Amino acid sequence: IFHMFFAEENLVSNLANTSPSERIKAIQKMPETMKKKREIRNKVLKEVTQKSRHRSTQLSFCLQCLQGTVVSFRRFGNTLSEYFYHLHFWHKTLKIVGAEFGTSVLSYFVFLKWLITLNFFSFIVNFSFITIPQFVAAEPNNLSFIGLELFTGAGYFQQTVLYYGFYTNATIRKIENGPSYNMQLAYIFTVGMYFVICFLILLFSMAKSFCRNFINPRTYSGNASKLLCTWDFNITNEKAVKLKQKNLSTQIKEDLTDVNREVLNFSLKERFVRIVIHLVSWVAFLGTAVAACAGVYFLAINNLKIFVKGHKNDLESQAAMLVLPVVTSLLNTFIPFFYSWLGHLERFQNPGQHIYVTITRNILLKMSIVGILCYYWLSIVAVSESQCWETLVGQDIYRLVLVDFIFCLLGSFFGEFLQRIIRTTVCVSQGLPEFDIGRNVLDLIYAQTLTWIGILFSPLLPGIQMLSFSIVFYIKKVSLMMNCQPPRKVWKTAQMTTSFMFLLFFPSFVGVLSVIGVIVWRLKPSKECGPFRGLSSMYAAVSEWIKILENYTASKWIVWIYHNLITSELFFFILSTLVLIITYLYWQILEGRRTMIKLLHKQIIN
Repeated sequence: IFHMFFAEENLVSNLANTSPSERIKAIQKMPETMKKKREIRNKVLKEVTQKSRHRSTQLSFCLQCLQGTVVSFRRFGNTLSEYFYHLHFWHKTLKIVGAEFGTSVLSYFVFLKWLITLNFFSFIVNFSFITIPQFVAAEPNNLSFIGLELFTGAGYFQQTVLYYGFYTNATIRKIENGPSYNMQLAYIFTVGMYFVICFLILLFSMAKSFCRNFINPRTYSGNASKLLCTWDFNITNEKAVKLKQKNLSTQIKEDLTDVNREVLNFSLKERFVRIVIHLVSWVAFLGTAVAACAGVYFLAINNLKIFVKGHKNDLESQAAMLVLPVVTSLLNTFIPFFYSWLGHLERFQNPGQHIYVTITRNILLKMSIVGILCYYWLSIVAVSESQCWETLVGQDIYRLVLVDFIFCLLGSFFGEFLQRIIRTTVCVSQGLPEFDIGRNVLDLIYAQTLTWIGILFSPLLPGIQMLSFSIVFYIKKVSLMMNCQPPRKVWKTAQMTTSFMFLLFFPSFVGVLSVIGVIVWRLKPSKECGPFRGLSSMYAAVSEWIKILENYTASKWIVWIYHNLITSELFFFILSTLVLIITYLYWQILEGRRTMIKLLHKQIIN
């Protein structure tokens, strides 16, 4: 009896020293009755509680306060996450959209929700490390607010934290001989670290989406298992049951389209006609894209001349500021409708081909226009006679973002609402219009590209874009439910979200990094405004900081990292090689896993 008692005590003591997961597994594997296992578990919990109390009495007061703070923050974080989960007004919307319109339309709203989250993160970072410190050193704004600034971004907003030119180049110190805050370093490091984090987020999101849509074993589970084994019996609400039924029905229809895909055989004449139509469509695309870029360039040159000469009439000046963004948004809004019409004219067999071709044409058009604008800002505006060219560029991007948002809302009205009116009254045989996924996704990528470029010139621009995307989400949802019909050809689009992420990464994000690199390393900042005034380049602020750190022994490690890693081409070459090798190995692992899953699926079927 004594031996059993001491053995049980030793067991309880050993289990108390293990982690909770290991403890649970050990108790589950014991060849004892349920009652005995509960007794052992209660003794272990009692032992853990006693040890924690004994250990807590030995801790210092500061360590106890630190632990209490960590626990409080953890509870606050859990409460906040639950609160934001309940605030996700789009959670139910995504379920309804997926059930009614399928995964192709759903992928647009999932992508839009992801962009809202990304811009929220960017706004929090910029506001915390750049804007809040500037409030301490801010001078009063003597300009009057007349209301037109909301559309032009000029006037009163020039002397606010919205633009680069308002930020100081001094070291901010609230208390004399107290801690200081270097605005130059804060500005460049905040923007730089944001782009590094954004780069990692995009890579992680693309990898996660790729694994979910290409490597997930559920992709090969078959329609029978999806029909018989995926029902959630916890659903009791009648509306939720009907929504789940519609969702499953739509997914099975999409899976069946891959199995029952028809291969059409065309005659030689029909093939020749189709090739001619494709060639004519691409020639028409190239012609409109070149004409649009040329028009934007010459209009931008004329726009700069107007600003340099100045205006006597303030209303005329305000109207002149809106010419470039209005014309650019007109081109970006109406030319994609022409590309969609070309896609319908080409009559692709698969709706996916139609969408991908339309996306390719739209991305080439929009990125070409953005490229022309970047050339105008970096090569012409940056060397102009403007006192603060960075603020001028920030105002241009603010107007482009705002006008693009307005035209996006008008596109929902003219592109979907009026089509519904016409097709229900005049052309009744055509039915309701379908949701144009390609055009709407490229509108989002174009807007996000402008936001990334404008972060350096307008740190609060992500907050504006976050609000506009939230409104677009609601407007598009209402327009979709009221004006559009589900796709006539149901098809599976598991790879669509991955494609959107890739397009956002390249050419959008990679192109923005190139532009930011030229601005930071090559261009000379304005002499009379901004945190980098008087320097040869923005990056010179980092070089000057390193020279100061060389005088302090405690900071020698930072100087060593800068000279041997940051400024070393060999380091970045080795780092790039390692990234490519890891990416290749990861790809091989995923391909091997995918092949293994296919073989197992075939064996199960056999």
